[in-house]
Amino acid sequence: MKRILLLISLVYTVVTMTAQVGVEANIDSIQMLIGQQAHVTLTATAPANAKVVFPSFKSRDTLVAGVEVLDVGKEQIEEIDNGHQRLSRVYTLTSFDGKLYYLPPFKVKVDGKEYQSKSLALKVLEVEVDTTKMNQYFGPKDVQNNPFLWSDWSMVFWLSVLMLLLLGAAGYLYVRLRDNKPLIKSFKLVKRLLPHQKAMKEIEQIKADKMVASENQKEYYTKLTDTLRRYIEERYKFSAMEMTSSEIIERLMQNGDQKSLDELRQLFTTADLVKFAKYSTLINENDMNLVNAIEFINQTKQELQVVEEEKPQLSEADQRSLKTRRILKWSIGGIAVVCLVLLGFVVYRLMILMGVM
Repeated sequence: MKRILLLISLVYTVVTMTAQVGVEANIDSIQMLIGQQAHVTLTATAPANAKVVFPSFKSRDTLVAGVEVLDVGKEQIEEIDNGHQRLSRVYTLTSFDGKLYYLPPFKVKVDGKEYQSKSLALKVLEVEVDTTKMNQYFGPKDVQNNPFLWSDWSMVFWLSVLMLLLLGAAGYLYVRLRDNKPLIKSFKLVKRLLPHQKAMKEIEQIKADKMVASENQKEYYTKLTDTLRRYIEERYKFSAMEMTSSEIIERLMQNGDQKSLDELRQLFTTADLVKFAKYSTLINENDMNLVNAIEFINQTKQELQVVEEEKPQLSEADQRSLKTRRILKWSIGGIAVVCLVLLGFVVYRLMILMGVM
């Protein structure tokens, strides 16, 4: 009894699965002329979670002798009722031999099981030729020269003439620009700061930013020592920015006061420890180093006479000449751009007229 029930259940499952899966094949035209194309739409209906595999063909594969597969379309999926889906794919066929073809059933695998569509028929028709009236058919013609039409070439001609005129105008403007005397531009009065003035200005900025009491001691000592290096470089004329602290002290030993150099050496040593050894300093130590930097600058500064230079101003005639030169430059540049555009268009039209494109 158990075996009978198991057999009935198995038969019911197979029948139910078979009823849930369907494969159809339709062709858009049952006949066509030689070289034309026909489209076969293969459709499979299966549960939504089923794995469906359509037959695969490459371009120019043979479906049957005399019928080729030109293209295989993308798989299309459509959701339908009862948890099912409809999948479809279009196959493009062609033939170059006139006869009636039998297209075998297309095979689709659903969850590993193979299902077949119905077979199709395709009739390929040949073009009938009446051999009794051969004089109506003509062989290939020889190469002929196309007639010259001014309307086809007029635009290219006049644009070329315009481009030549613009190039002549650009050449004339260039000659005028070349013969025009260059002008002396006006400059504002510039007052140069002395090295110690620049250094004190930077130190005042350090004070204003309250960097002495800042937790970022590395940034404070970096700015302070960079200020001193720039001052020493401008004051004593050697590359202090590229030298180590000990090298700077050795160069200053020749002319500097020993006490001020000892204080400067201590400042540089503390700065190196903070920047490279993560040494922590106290606020009073930071204040002392700032004071030592200011004392070193005051003890070594040089009071020089500030030289102010005044460049000659342009006259009204020179200003008009300068404006003319600018107009000439802009005009030449604009003409050059227009000529390049015209040249590209003329070349494009010539390539079309000569059949290159």
